[in-house]
Amino acid sequence: MTMTDHTFESACREHLDHFFTAHPDPVLQQRAMKALRLLRTSDQPLTGKTKGWAAGIVYVAATDGRITCGVPGVLNSEFEQIMGVTMSTVRKRAARVKELVVF
Repeated sequence: MTMTDHTFESACREHLDHFFTAHPDPVLQQRAMKALRLLRTSDQPLTGKTKGWAAGIVYVAATDGRITCGVPGVLNSEFEQIMGVTMSTVRKRAARVKELVVF
């Protein structure tokens, strides 16, 4: 499914807010919100569930674009539970976010 920019951003923001309520990190949150803004302006269609995109955004923001380690201070199993997606989905979306967003 392809969403409008506003719908996509609002839904992703809700998932990001949920994560950062559970794991406050102002620097990571700022990076994630910047990535969301940049992603929203991409010309590429953003298909799929927003919770997967939000998880990918956090993962990329936390790893500075290196898809080699998880979110600091959060177990992968906990991250999956909070975001509602599998790590496989997180890594797929993170790779896509990395392609579309330049920090």
